[in-house]
Amino acid sequence: MVRPVLALLGLLVIAACGQSEPGAVSGGERNAPPAGAQAGHDLSLRLAGIVDAWFEEYLALHPTEATYIGDHRYDDRYENWLSAEHRDAVAALSRKYLAMANGLDRQVLGDEDRLTLGLFVGELNLELEELAYPRHLIPFDQMDSDPAFFAELGSGESAQLFGDVQDYDNFLSRMGDFVALMDTAIGNMRQGMEKGIVQPRVVVERLIPQVAAQVVADPEDSTFFTPVAAFPDAVPLPERVRLEAAYRDAIMTLLVPAYARLARFLEDDYLPVARASVGWDALPDGAPWYDFLVAYHTTTDMTAEAIHQLGLQEVDRIRGEMERVSREVGHDGDLESFLLRLKTDPAFYWDDPEVILADYRSVEARVMQGMPGLFGVFPSADFEIRPVEEFLADSAASASYEGPSMDGTRPGVFKLNVWRPARLPKWETETLFLHEAIPGHHFQSALTAENSGLPKFRRYGFVTAYSEGWALYSEDLGRELGMFEDPYQWYGKLNDEMFRAMRLVVDTGIHRFGWTREQAIEYMGANSSLPDSEIVAEVERYIANPGQALSYKIGQLRFRQLRREAETALGEAFDLRAWHDYVLSLGDVPLTALTQRSRAWVAARQPGQ
Repeated sequence: MVRPVLALLGLLVIAACGQSEPGAVSGGERNAPPAGAQAGHDLSLRLAGIVDAWFEEYLALHPTEATYIGDHRYDDRYENWLSAEHRDAVAALSRKYLAMANGLDRQVLGDEDRLTLGLFVGELNLELEELAYPRHLIPFDQMDSDPAFFAELGSGESAQLFGDVQDYDNFLSRMGDFVALMDTAIGNMRQGMEKGIVQPRVVVERLIPQVAAQVVADPEDSTFFTPVAAFPDAVPLPERVRLEAAYRDAIMTLLVPAYARLARFLEDDYLPVARASVGWDALPDGAPWYDFLVAYHTTTDMTAEAIHQLGLQEVDRIRGEMERVSREVGHDGDLESFLLRLKTDPAFYWDDPEVILADYRSVEARVMQGMPGLFGVFPSADFEIRPVEEFLADSAASASYEGPSMDGTRPGVFKLNVWRPARLPKWETETLFLHEAIPGHHFQSALTAENSGLPKFRRYGFVTAYSEGWALYSEDLGRELGMFEDPYQWYGKLNDEMFRAMRLVVDTGIHRFGWTREQAIEYMGANSSLPDSEIVAEVERYIANPGQALSYKIGQLRFRQLRREAETALGEAFDLRAWHDYVLSLGDVPLTALTQRSRAWVAARQPGQ
């Protein structure tokens, strides 16, 4: 998706969260105020009204995010987030509610409300800080672009509804807004060209084919024709005739020309001036911008330099673990030759997309058998494994996850890039499922969305370090779930952890230490068995999306640390199921808040408490 749903990605120091036992946040009820604490009760209600009102206004400004959480009131709109008018409206909304929030006396509030207030203020401040950077001048890349996102929406396989006549008319209306955004993007990129704020050449080269893929001569060859080719029963015949004609016309007179304009601009005007450098530091004021992104994604005060050193240490540690696996399986040679064997031996790779999907579904069945031993609360949302859209195969990651909708009509979806089997080695099947699906992103995302005890902005927020840290920590749970009995699958787990450790080195290397694309590719190839195509795609992802890749390992290490603290402090009284259920009940929170709440949970269970 172009923008994370409710990107609650704050570097928050919630000084007023409190250290006493937090109240339960599940079950749909707020903490009851202490007897006689009428002032606190009234303020709690006021806070609830403020954050709920902001959420409603936020969704009106971000209609596609509403669509993705299952709120379909705005399915006929597409926000032009690149326009000055939209950015001004977002800033005004943040300032309006920030003034309200800062007027509350947080000392009167209970623990849970203080957490909510701290998260809310952090989100609004972050929104304003982010707007200060000129991301709107470099709006699209191969990993994150409205052209690709809109095609997914219009395919009928995403969050956009195509169930009745109104749904089809809604998307027709949304097409017009999208075309306006595309033209705004071209204008913004021209401004960026004048200011020296442009994408690296390699990013533009990867983006052009994605855009050009939507330029077709026949509307029936368009992704956007798919819903028309298979009308649901709820659309009567006369309306089918009208809608098919309308979609044919809109595809050929609105969408195809818009995609063609952008493709020509990128090829003829933008690519020649795209920069040879790949680091964010090469942009005007790029160094402080990258510092912001590091804090934004990690929710810590760690510097890029400290993260780089941490990454180097983790790479060395994991290499030692890999060498032990090499000896266990009887490999005759050094680690480099072992890595090469796992990267190149055809026996470790599939050649049939259907077999890939079937193998992952068998892992799901095995994982679910062990889940009751580690978790007491399970999501209600359905879960599916699907192939990624074929037109995105060249640039898509090996796997990804999309959370379920608020109304339960869309399940959580684990997408696999089965069209590029070399990106999905057999030895990573178990660890990849644990990360992207269960108990990784699906458990965390679905349980948060279903937690009616949280205000909506927390249910649908997204903190990269928490979400991705949980997913990588979920890989650590594999042996407790009966996985990794095969040493090659255990190697896959180590390889994935190495992957995330290398990101600390490579992302900071590119954007702070002047590493080239080729240098980053060579480093990742020397320390893992990732296929060459996957390494290239990943390095180019870090080039396009600075800082995001740092969140995984930083978050995992924090979850590991907090679990160890709880186990040490509570000894035999430690209940892993209860701890997992508790940290997931918080919803996405910055690592500072996660740390405070976990320690308060432990303190409340100490003898004598």
